[in-house]
Amino acid sequence: MKKLDRYIILKFLGTFFFSLLLIIVIVVIFDVSEKIDDFIEREAPLKAIVFDYYFNFIPYFANLFSALFTFISVIFFTSKLAGNSEIIAILSSGISFRRLMVPYLTSALLLTIFSYMLINWIIPPANERRLEFEEKYIKNRYRYEEKNIHRQILPGVFIYMESYNNVHNIAYKFSMEEFQDGVLKSKLLSDYAQWDTSINKWKITNYTIREILAGREIISTGKQIDTTINMHPSDYSRRVNVVEAMNYNELNDFIEEEKLRGSDNVTLWQIEKFERFAYPFSTIILTVIGMSISSRKTRGGIGMNVGIGIFLAFTYIMFMQVSTVLATNANVDPLLAVWIPNIVYSLIGFGLYVRASR
Repeated sequence: MKKLDRYIILKFLGTFFFSLLLIIVIVVIFDVSEKIDDFIEREAPLKAIVFDYYFNFIPYFANLFSALFTFISVIFFTSKLAGNSEIIAILSSGISFRRLMVPYLTSALLLTIFSYMLINWIIPPANERRLEFEEKYIKNRYRYEEKNIHRQILPGVFIYMESYNNVHNIAYKFSMEEFQDGVLKSKLLSDYAQWDTSINKWKITNYTIREILAGREIISTGKQIDTTINMHPSDYSRRVNVVEAMNYNELNDFIEEEKLRGSDNVTLWQIEKFERFAYPFSTIILTVIGMSISSRKTRGGIGMNVGIGIFLAFTYIMFMQVSTVLATNANVDPLLAVWIPNIVYSLIGFGLYVRASR
């Protein structure tokens, strides 16, 4: 590594962490002012506010906007280098534009790896503590509002409930069907099923069981029966953003489990999974775009480059949101939807790089 590489890497990382630190301080101040009434009303302890909430909120927020601030940092310090004619001096000394890009890509790769490790392994346990704090001191109690719920809880075993009350853990108009080789073997119908915390089982009330054995149909009824079902109240008491508290392996297992159950939110969770790689990779793309835009000395100075950079960054973020909507509402493959912005902006970055290198 040459002095020039160290110089640019230090400029890059120094500007990035400094700008990120500033915005974090500002965001925390605004967040405190917004939520202080909730903290006071629900008597949240100061220790819990600092260590359970904000201590875990900061890495989540920092990673959420890391690609954007990488882009702004590149635009800012490269524009200063160009404004001071340092870029011209570097290129005039015989260093090619491609070689000049090496310390930029090295820094971007370090931030990409760091972001990938954060989002998949470090932030999830921090999010778990943050979300627990929000449930206790900020948000109102979660209410499960889905109706006419169909789930596959085991291969060939299907359950249905008209509605579910997650406050009292009651499944109304509960039924369960078991199939073998596509043939119905048994069916249970009941008024409701309620979770009994003392025995960790479901109590089925006013039930009718229809069994088909060797071509014979056997019907039995009763007031109440205790049974073990591959279903737990926690399945209906967690918000969609619960996946934020899962590491990569836990998220994979969770998605496979929800696919088996026929959950309607599988696409959302697949998007979360694919974004965990696509989003860190965007750091490299935005670095190339930022460096290509700001490496030329312009009449507008730093302000012009920063303005163009921020415009491109926010169009990129907007594009990511649009592609997510396509996956959830237009049946576009989640993997393709998540990567469309990266593919498009990779082509834009390559075009800007070729133009700047001339």
